[in-house]
Amino acid sequence: MKFIDVAEIQVRAGDGGQGMVHFRKEKFVPFGAPDGGNGAEGGSIFLAGDEGLSTLLDFRYVRHYEAETGGHGGTNNREGKRGAHTILRVPLGTMALDHDSGEVLGEVLRHEEQILVAKGGQGGVGNSVFTNSRNQSPTKTVPPGYGEKRTIRLELKMMADVGIVGAPNAGKSTLITVVSAARPKVADYPFTTLVPTLGVVQHKEANPFVLADVPGLIPGASEGKGLGHEFLRHIERTRIIVHLIDASQTLEGMKGDYASILEEMGRYAPELLERPRLTVLSKADVAKGDPDIQKDLKAFEKYLSGRSEKVLVVSAALREGISEMLDKIVEMLFKMDDEALSMADLLRGR
Repeated sequence: MKFIDVAEIQVRAGDGGQGMVHFRKEKFVPFGAPDGGNGAEGGSIFLAGDEGLSTLLDFRYVRHYEAETGGHGGTNNREGKRGAHTILRVPLGTMALDHDSGEVLGEVLRHEEQILVAKGGQGGVGNSVFTNSRNQSPTKTVPPGYGEKRTIRLELKMMADVGIVGAPNAGKSTLITVVSAARPKVADYPFTTLVPTLGVVQHKEANPFVLADVPGLIPGASEGKGLGHEFLRHIERTRIIVHLIDASQTLEGMKGDYASILEEMGRYAPELLERPRLTVLSKADVAKGDPDIQKDLKAFEKYLSGRSEKVLVVSAALREGISEMLDKIVEMLFKMDDEALSMADLLRGR
């Protein structure tokens, strides 16, 4: 299935039903009382979360959605039938924005959670409502309201426990293949991964966690260069960031990759730099065979240690350091869960 994380659709909620002008006609009652009923509210349009979906692909083929118009009022004060709602099922992590104003209409983060994106029009009011002692035969009604009509931009931000970021060819796809059942396409050229990939990781006795391989970032990504925001938005909801750096390059190359990725994340969303982060040096098997690269690797490890970075060296090809890396990730996740639980207990005790 093709991964689509942005779509634009047009939605129109149902108009309200007309209120009725009517007078009851009965034998021996020459001037019957008014009994025109109210119109019903038009149907609204909602987005609903579906944990079984992972793409907005369906919205690329069908772009127009409408809800049912409310029924008209009837005789004998009968109210019209309410218009049926239209519910559009979307993947978890979908944000809806008004195309014209940029207003955020809501985000769907849980299964079956619903957000309103277009409200149905109010039903019209029938003439029976306006009966009083001074006006026994009203012909007045209130017209129905129109349903909201708007163009909506849908953006999918993947939800994962851990997001792997790094420059193109840092080894992200290979790493996620080793630690999970995910199978992204891998090749030896930049941007071989054009879409994010999710993988479920089961390590030892720990609870499974979701790992996201976010495609390679380049300098200027925060300004839209390369695939820019198409990639960066997918790390917004990750709890931990794994910063993967190719250890088979020179010391200056490693420093450059390290600095540029952090710079792009900071420009896109400064709060990402405060998120728990683990720096992982990949392709250690290549470094082993070259004394110069090995020397640069040691110098880079020392450089990172001086910046108080958590650093691990791994080789996905040889499966070296992978278990230790997963141990550290599980430890970081457990600590975050434990701190969140402690805070919840503190708040309950107030």
